[in-house]
Amino acid sequence: MAENIKRIFGIDLGTTYSSIAYVDEFGKAVVLPNAENERVTPSVVFFDGGNIVVGEVAKESAKLYPNEVVSFVKRSMGEPNFVFEYDKKAYRPEEISSFVLRKLAQDAEQKVGEKITDVVITCPAYFGINEREATRIAGEIAGFNVRQIINEPTAAAIAYGATETDADRVVLVYDLGGGTFDITMIHIQSEAIQVICTGGDHNLGGKDWDDRIVTYLVEEFQRSTGTDEDILEDADTWQDLQLSAEKSKKILSQREKVPISITHGGERVKVELAREKFETLTRDLLERTISLTHGILEEAKKKDYEKFDDIILVGGSTRMPQVAERIREEFSMEPKVFDPDEAVAKGAAIYGWKLSINDELVKRVARRVKKSVEEVGKNWNTVAKEAKDVVEAASKEMAQDTGYTPAAVESSLVKIRDVTSKSFGVVVTDADNQEKVFNLILRNSVVPVDAKDTFYTAVENQRMVLIRIQETETSDEWVPLENAVEIGTAILHLPPNLPAETPVDISFSLNREGRLDITATETSEGRKVNVTIETTSVISGRELDEAKERSKIIRVQ
Repeated sequence: MAENIKRIFGIDLGTTYSSIAYVDEFGKAVVLPNAENERVTPSVVFFDGGNIVVGEVAKESAKLYPNEVVSFVKRSMGEPNFVFEYDKKAYRPEEISSFVLRKLAQDAEQKVGEKITDVVITCPAYFGINEREATRIAGEIAGFNVRQIINEPTAAAIAYGATETDADRVVLVYDLGGGTFDITMIHIQSEAIQVICTGGDHNLGGKDWDDRIVTYLVEEFQRSTGTDEDILEDADTWQDLQLSAEKSKKILSQREKVPISITHGGERVKVELAREKFETLTRDLLERTISLTHGILEEAKKKDYEKFDDIILVGGSTRMPQVAERIREEFSMEPKVFDPDEAVAKGAAIYGWKLSINDELVKRVARRVKKSVEEVGKNWNTVAKEAKDVVEAASKEMAQDTGYTPAAVESSLVKIRDVTSKSFGVVVTDADNQEKVFNLILRNSVVPVDAKDTFYTAVENQRMVLIRIQETETSDEWVPLENAVEIGTAILHLPPNLPAETPVDISFSLNREGRLDITATETSEGRKVNVTIETTSVISGRELDEAKERSKIIRVQ
């Protein structure tokens, strides 16, 4: 690749497993194996004295050192109260996740022979501002230039669209990972990939199926030994049962039953778990995914999408036979199992490749047509149509410089349009003097999106307006305050002697990564306040600086 074209790697930062990919010289997305020659790395961190161990060794170490191992930290991203303490130091989810990112990059660098600096990182579509910001900061702590955070189902659809020969299809991406579930409708076309709507639950995933097995095993142990002791209070037993549950779940995807041994307090109990029993224990979890899927279909109808062509299954948990069977029964359609473990990382890599190639192509076309890069980028469709020969010449030139084929370069121009998974609004007082949330940006709006509305002061000579910014999970315009989460505030100071009902304009602007900017303007004198929502739920300030400094000296292996 030419020196002036920066390669951007794609990272699937998963709850249970993570992976990293890049686009090779043929325009093909490739997942890079780790030092153990595995294409996925357990998202498990073991604090081993002065070293940080990530991956399979960390996962196995949990049996002997359960209090020094952190798993499933992704579920705590954006939570202000989660802290893991080790050796008198406190570690937040962002820093722990950064160790996983570093492990992926270090191993990948050995394969590709170059330093990895720029990345695209994926997150569940249902992540809100707090979780997305935490994901971005994890990348920063790891030392990366995080070019973008994109939704996992969107990444999977990008990978699917790169292999699908039919250029116009509406697909449902059913993404059941280790810790999260997303369901997303996406329209794949030759010139664009358009997300229609998305939903899900970032606390529903394969781990919940594991937990049901663990609960069953505890009950069987108690029944066999005649004890009512909660054996999960023993950290060693808890960890052993968690590993046994995950292993048993995988075996049950291939076989009808599995033997499991439970050892605790000198007692040993053998349990045989049948697939039928496992499916009974977890049926409500599966039904939850079906209910969420129907919710998305209803949302899609509001946008005039009445049907879909394919259901594609991604995420390792879709390997459970019950998933495909239930979808087949519910929708009378054969689901397509699409690269469950690698699709998200590959899609992120393709997105990153698109960013780098598209940026460079725009620069070269701008030079040839003697216009600014900003002007060409903003009006690319018009420029590409009016200067088709110029674009083709620039594509050929890039192909020679990069080793990519001209067709691969031109394919990078596919537009990707995503939606917001949350609604955003402000607290207002209604006619009954009750506080409610009025959403300016509604869930499943195409991003970037701008919205504006006018509100009014409550009393005469009001000196300030407190703007309370809220995040909600419905697509309703009006939402009860108790169903919202406050993500920020702003204060607009007003001039004296204003009458009641003075207009105040509030504008929201949400970018592709979920960064929200708010502007409030008092109309009589034009006084204004601007605020970018920077969540207080993630590591910041001195704490963030300390984490970055620690990252420079901590060894990850």
